[in-house]
This record gives sequence, C-alpha cells and structure tokens, in this order.
Amino acid sequence: MDLGIAGRKAIVCASSKGLGRGCAMALAEAGCDLVVNGRNGELLAMTAAELRERFGVAVTEVAGDVSKHEIQQALIAACPEPDILVNNNGGPPFRDFRELDREKILEGVTQNMVTPIELVKAVIDGMAARGFGRIVNITSLSVYVPIPGLDLSSGARAGLTSFLAGVARTVADRNVTINSLLPGKLDTDRLRGPHEAGTIEDPAAGAARKARISADIPAKRLGSPEEFGQVCAFLCSVHAGYMTGQNIPIDGGLYVSAF
Repeated sequence: MDLGIAGRKAIVCASSKGLGRGCAMALAEAGCDLVVNGRNGELLAMTAAELRERFGVAVTEVAGDVSKHEIQQALIAACPEPDILVNNNGGPPFRDFRELDREKILEGVTQNMVTPIELVKAVIDGMAARGFGRIVNITSLSVYVPIPGLDLSSGARAGLTSFLAGVARTVADRNVTINSLLPGKLDTDRLRGPHEAGTIEDPAAGAARKARISADIPAKRLGSPEEFGQVCAFLCSVHAGYMTGQNIPIDGGLYVSAF
C-alpha cells in the first residue's frame, strides 16, 4: 500500500534502537525524510547510516536526551516544519513505589508526560496551518493494565493519554491527528532486563526467555519492532486522517477486552 507520505518530514524521538527505530525504518520505507534521535551518539549514527543506505532518504541526527530543552530545540531546528512527530522516550526503571521520592517522580513525569506535550506544543500549530499533521505517541500497555513496579511509568503515560485526548479533537478538522500506540511484550532490549550494552544474548538463553515471556500471550510470540513500526507508519499515512484520539494496543491479544 502506498501510504501517500513520500517526501514528508518526520521527527522520531528515541529512534536509535527498539520501537523508535522500528518506526523510523517504516517511515523511511514510506519515503519520509527523517530527524532521528538517541542518547548513544554512536548507535544513532549507525541507525542513520542504515536508513540512508536502505531507503535513500535524508536523515539528520540529533544525539541526546529528548527530555532536555536543548535537545528538543535542536530537533525543531533540524526540522522546523515537521509533518510527522513520533513521541518516544525511555521510562523509569522497575522500582517499588515506596522507593520513589519527589525527585524521581518528577523525573519520570517529565520523561513520559511533560516532554511529549512540549514537543506537541512546538509542532501542532504549524501542522494545522499547513493542513497535514500526524502525531503518534509510543506509550505502554500498562496504561490499560497497570504493572506493579512500573507505577510511575504507567501514571505518567496515562496522564499523557488523557491530556492529549482533548487536544486531538481541537485540530482534527485541519487534518492533524494524534494517536497512541501501546506496546505489550515486544522483542526489544527492555525485555532482556539489565545487561551490558552491546552484549549478544546466548541463543539458547534467548529462546528460553522468549518462550517463557510468550506463554501468556495469545499470539504465543513476542512482537517485533518492525511490525510495530508498520502500524505507526499507517497512522502517519494519508489513509488514517479520520482516526484520532485513539489508543491502540500492539500486544498479540494480551490485553483482554471486547471493547
């Protein structure tokens, strides 16, 4: 399917690896020029090089923590008139809520609620004026299914969801949509748990881990960043202009609900 967004400009946050990278790949495949971002400059450069080589699109790298104002400003400077914004950021680590102090709570809320709102504010009026805009927020299935130990992440992302639900309705008439993707158990570094950056998992241990995690998923497998990215690209396409304010689980059926 032609998504109708070739030549469009996209900012994809936290896109050097994982789900953000999957989204960047799918948008590049659709012909979008990209601004990519990640905290690890070396890894980000490798991703950017692959995007250019595979898809022949323009790619600008902005290394750094997207929660910092100067990095947000650099993203907008690199792409002053984006057509697409994919909000993504790492979440707080697994931690009993009793261990959270005010500083940690504010940091988590800044990462997973305040930062995406700031970026939406920076781009939404321009999108509306130009008559095209697609904003996709990568949140978490924990918005619907709270996970003890990830309470801060769940709360911040749920706050973002509610905040933007009203905002989405204010720009829908100008062909600007805001939707969220809620990843369940996808095959990313986050599911590997703590490990040395760049280490390769033992194949047998990796297979056992994936089988164990997949046991309670109706699809009986982990999702991939690539298929996640394709859903993101569709939401950014010309075909999804009548879909806004939605929260879509990408979870292999893990979240059980008829509605």
